[in-house]
Amino acid sequence: MSETLNCDVLVVGSGPGGYVAAIRAGQLGLDTILVEKDRLGGTCLIRGCIPSKALIEASERYAQACENAEGHGKIGISAAAPKLDFKQTIAWKNGITDQLSSGVEGLLKAANVRVVKGWAKFENAKTCRVGDIKIKAQNVILANGSTEVELPGLPFGGPVISSTEALDLAEVPKTMAVIGAGYIGMELGMAYRKLGCEIIFIEAGERILPGFDKQLTAPVTKWLRDHKVKVHMKSFAKSVTSKGGKHTLGFTDKDGKAQSLRVDKVLVTVGRIPCTDGWGLENMAVDMDGAFIKIDAQCRTAMRGVYAIGDVVGEPMLAHKATAQGEMVPEIIAGHKRAFTPTAIPAICFTDPEIVSVGMTPQQAKDKALDTVEGKFRWAANGRALTTGTAEGGGFVRVLARKDTGRILGIQAVGRHISELSGEFVLAVEMNATLEDLAGTIHAHPSLSEAFMEAGLSALGRPLHST
Repeated sequence: MSETLNCDVLVVGSGPGGYVAAIRAGQLGLDTILVEKDRLGGTCLIRGCIPSKALIEASERYAQACENAEGHGKIGISAAAPKLDFKQTIAWKNGITDQLSSGVEGLLKAANVRVVKGWAKFENAKTCRVGDIKIKAQNVILANGSTEVELPGLPFGGPVISSTEALDLAEVPKTMAVIGAGYIGMELGMAYRKLGCEIIFIEAGERILPGFDKQLTAPVTKWLRDHKVKVHMKSFAKSVTSKGGKHTLGFTDKDGKAQSLRVDKVLVTVGRIPCTDGWGLENMAVDMDGAFIKIDAQCRTAMRGVYAIGDVVGEPMLAHKATAQGEMVPEIIAGHKRAFTPTAIPAICFTDPEIVSVGMTPQQAKDKALDTVEGKFRWAANGRALTTGTAEGGGFVRVLARKDTGRILGIQAVGRHISELSGEFVLAVEMNATLEDLAGTIHAHPSLSEAFMEAGLSALGRPLHST
């Protein structure tokens, strides 16, 4: 028998945008229903950000153990050759996602949010069906997320896997081709290389990690070279053929010549697209901006009372952007005056070493014809970086500021563990801090954060620990 539910707010999708929106709506006293077809937590928590970082951490620990066993360690530690139980590694990773998913469930329950399991199919802008349940809402928040892009000649299945399958392999492949040298491909490819897999990148562009400039990617390029990772630039994957349990990837190289590779797995990481098909978006009378749902600064769509957040509304397709929008929209529904106008949204690539970019880059400042000053501080001159191995392989912190006022416009950095400083970087930009503010803020010693202060001093022309 069909059941009809009514609510003030209907949230579709339980990723970092959707579940936060539902929690905040519940906290504000709005009768809220959350619809999710899969486990609570969405792509980021279940099959993206969190499990990939767990795999990256495990791979780094294994690589360090191997280094110590081989006698290449620099700090006098030696050990027996490590053994990798990859099934246990995956089980540990799954335990983390299980814990966080259960945590989300508890938070939703505490906020009095009703959770309906299943696939939402909209009949109109404010009414959807989830199986035999009809839901009518005063307001709708679409947080449907995104999914992996599939290449025409390399459909997912068999040896061809997406990032989702790469996080749940039964064993470490001996050889894996990674199609796409963007941040997802680089993160997973480097992790599997540390676990002992031979990795070959096939990239259509002219360089790796095109979202970051060459100064930032140089230490990553060095790591790839030092660890014998082959990268084919200006190359295009075409097809995979299988025979006798063995797989061959066909591709064209930078000269347009046909090449082939014998591989165990082919990981396709060429981007993500918004989930806009199969749930009745065409019945909601919203406007589109290309492949994405069009919104304004309050995440409102063209249909009154219908909002959209996260990956489904466009770049940057980052979890923390979705979370910020998810926290904001319920407050707007409740009558608060809010708008999504961040000065900067941090971008992080969890490669080895990590890369962080916040705010404006030097090239963007140049394109705007801004008169700027730049300061840089190398990790090799930071005491804490030297004691933690962060300085190995190069790396630096770079600060960009207006020449006339000293206002900080952007910060970029590359180095191990640098992601943990992203909060300080984005706060400086968001709060319109100046170089003098940065230089006048006492940073703890010894800490990695000192490098940020030193970069500011460098931009002011009075460096203390660099020349």
